[in-house]
This record gives sequence, C-alpha cells and structure tokens, in this order.
Amino acid sequence: MREIFLRALSRVGAGMSDILNTPNNIYSLLNGKLKMLPAKGGYRAAIDPVLLAASISASEGEQILDMGCGTGAATFCLAVRKPFIRAMGVDSQGPLIAIAKKIATLNKLEGNIKFKNIDLLDLNNTEKFPQFDHVMANPPHMKKGSVRPSPDPLKVAANIENHAVLLDWLKVSFKVVAIGGTVTFIHRYERRYELIAEMEKYGSVSVFPIWSRMSGNTARRVIIQCRKGAFDETKILDGLILHQLNGDYTETANTILRDLSPINI
Repeated sequence: MREIFLRALSRVGAGMSDILNTPNNIYSLLNGKLKMLPAKGGYRAAIDPVLLAASISASEGEQILDMGCGTGAATFCLAVRKPFIRAMGVDSQGPLIAIAKKIATLNKLEGNIKFKNIDLLDLNNTEKFPQFDHVMANPPHMKKGSVRPSPDPLKVAANIENHAVLLDWLKVSFKVVAIGGTVTFIHRYERRYELIAEMEKYGSVSVFPIWSRMSGNTARRVIIQCRKGAFDETKILDGLILHQLNGDYTETANTILRDLSPINI
C-alpha cells in the first residue's frame, strides 16, 4: 500500500538542511485545514496518522501524548479536530522534532502543542513524566528479521522495529496514561493478537479493522484502543473500508479524511 511507503517520514532522522519549506513544497491534510512540510526525499505523512487522530475522543483540557510522533502528523490532525486539547509529541529523532516545531508555527498551533526529543526507552525511565489522558502511537509495523530490509534507510526506520519492540511501546504507553484514559495504536492487522493480549492486561479493548478495498479481502490495518482500568469484554467493531472498487475513497472514508468526522471506538 502507498501508506506503507509514505510512513517513512515518521521515524527518520533528517538534517535541518533537508527540510523542504518553500511554499511550493507545503502539502496539506484534512482537506487543506492542516499544512505540512515534507522531509528529505519528499516523504510525506501517510493516511495512518490521520486515521489514528480521528479515533481519539478527547475532551477540553485533556492531555494527549503522541509517542514516536515523527514530524507530528497525528498530533496536528488531532489539534485541528480538537483545538481545546493540550498535546505533546515525543520522538528519538531530534531533526524530526525540529520539523514538527516548524509545522506547529506554520499552522499557529504552538500554543497548546509541545514536542520533545526523547527516546521511547528513556521515556520509560523518566519517573517525573506527567500522566496523560490519552496516548496514541503509530509504531514500526514489522518485526526485525521478519522481512528483507529495504536498501532505503527511510523505509527501514519507518517499518521495522529496532531496539524498542512492540511490547516496549505498549508498556511505556500504559505507564504514562492515567487510570480511565486510553491507549490507542494503529498497526498491521496481522499483529492484532499481540496488541490485544497485552492491552487486555490493563483494561477494556476495542478493535477497529481497516480494509483497503470493498472486495472482502483481509483487513490491512487495525486501530486498537484500550481504556485503562475498565475491564469489559473485548469488542470487535465494524471497522472502515477505505476505497471503492474504482480506487476512490468511500463516502465514509472521505468524511473522516476531509470533513473531520470521528472514528467512534
């Protein structure tokens, strides 16, 4: 899928000289409501962070953490949807954080959004880090050694786990989220059982499959959300079909991607 390739933006180090910040290089998300900047190679944010942000039901004044935020696409999409929230994005790649701050200024969103350059595992060891009402993440989707690495380091960093594996991402998420808050991941559908098994240790789980086409094929993505401290039965929701048979977005997908409709989980 196109999204897999474009996800490279979210976990890649690029020097400030690589930032493409002229007006002709600005692209938009959410039907022009959000301006973004590409990084080296022209890599742009994909559909995954847009869908992830749509699934977060935040109330006024709540604090949200975007873990492994890259250049902040999910953070910004959520801020456009919920301008009354306070959000923080963290990532181990300092140059990406610099781009995120630049995008925040471009969209005049720097007031309620902060970005920090911190590694996931360092975050786990930071006892004074605040408790968040919601944590969201779009981590690398492939296990190390499960696929042949691309010669393109951008793709490798975006798609393949490194020193922090999926279990690490989950443990840190539940450490920094408050009781009653939510942890929400978007991931490959094939790895849903790993996510569900770990999340069920902490609270109630809801599973939202995402299909690429209206053809009955297996879902390609899944959004899984856990409410910490609540222990209802795991729910499998109807999910979302992204594309019609002709390749156009479905009406439901369009309302989410363009008109700010939420994904209700």
